[in-house]
Amino acid sequence: MKVSPVNDPYAALRNTQFQYFLTLRFFMVFAWSMQFIVIEWQVYSLTKDPLSLGLIGLMEVIPAIGMALFAGHIVDQNEKKSILYRCILGFSAITLALFLLTWEIVAQQLSARTILYGFYALVFVGGIVRAFIGPSLFSFLGSIVPKNLYSNAATWSSSVWQMAFFLGSAVAGIVINWIGVNGSMIFIFSCSVMALWALSKIPKQPVLNAKIGEPIFQSLREGLLFVFQNKTILGALSLDMVAVLFGGAVSLLPIFAQDILQVGPTGFGMLRAAPAVGAFVTMLIAAYIPLNRKAGMKLLGAIFAFGLCIIVFGLSTIFWVSVVALFLSGAFDGISVVLRHTILQLHTPDSMRGRVSAVNSIFVGSSNELGAFESGFTARLMGTVPAVVFGGCMTLLIVGGTAIFSPSFRSLDLEKEAAEN
Repeated sequence: MKVSPVNDPYAALRNTQFQYFLTLRFFMVFAWSMQFIVIEWQVYSLTKDPLSLGLIGLMEVIPAIGMALFAGHIVDQNEKKSILYRCILGFSAITLALFLLTWEIVAQQLSARTILYGFYALVFVGGIVRAFIGPSLFSFLGSIVPKNLYSNAATWSSSVWQMAFFLGSAVAGIVINWIGVNGSMIFIFSCSVMALWALSKIPKQPVLNAKIGEPIFQSLREGLLFVFQNKTILGALSLDMVAVLFGGAVSLLPIFAQDILQVGPTGFGMLRAAPAVGAFVTMLIAAYIPLNRKAGMKLLGAIFAFGLCIIVFGLSTIFWVSVVALFLSGAFDGISVVLRHTILQLHTPDSMRGRVSAVNSIFVGSSNELGAFESGFTARLMGTVPAVVFGGCMTLLIVGGTAIFSPSFRSLDLEKEAAEN
């Protein structure tokens, strides 16, 4: 009996180009996740100041937000594979610079302050690269798989993202303990080489934009108007932004690992990986049990549960309780990620994927770093544990308000929309 693509959980995976895309996505996310964690560990080891962790996020979010709309315009106007090549090469160059900055021979010639500023400068450059890579990947995916497989492809793409993030987080702690921060950078560089290899296996895709050469400000205005006039996209982005902004407890994990739970780099890696493991498990389940039916209620419930998990984590002083709380927070966040990606793929025209993805990165992607800054600032202001609990409570309040005052979002059903398309 032939399985319909709509009901086949492996439908998108049967596409060879999509397989290479997932390989590319895995190695890039793995490398980026590992690099960021190594930087967090080293910066906190140098400063012992929670605000320094928040500044890492701020240094990345400034260029990521500042360049996002411009990057979306460039992506919509150009061939995506070439842009991705440049992004991966840029990431590789940053990794090599981090290797030199943490090399003992070089580090001995520099002050701790100089090394710290060097980290911040390289994170800033990485934010510029990130502004382009998000819209490029989103647009590239839309051109590789047929529209009737967008939901299935979004689920697998998100699953691979979470798996890579989980493994990058876990491996980072182990590798720091095994070969140190400097050796970790060589390992990360090798991952970027694998990403380049996977990208080379995917042919160039046509530029699906009838307005090539459109003036940049007109293009950006069109993209912004599309997002803000589409209540479904705007609602999904706003909710996820709130959850990430106020639930950014992961940015304070070096403090929990070193000072509160006292579990060292290996325990830090486990804590950092726990949310991604939870999200990965959720996404694997979502491939077999689609979340599209009554998507609005599921999204609201998942983010509310996420806030509760963050509160439990903040109050916990037992390592395994903290790991479980983070695991569950990731599981509920995974529901949000799958639904948001499905909404974006279903509601975005091919000609605007770069710009819509850029707005998504401003709302959600960059709120990771803003959340890190918010957590670092509030931790310094009111203490680490109160800061995490405060963030979780704010998430609950905003989700509750959305559920009460937005009946149209509560009634969102992506299963009906997919059938209509």
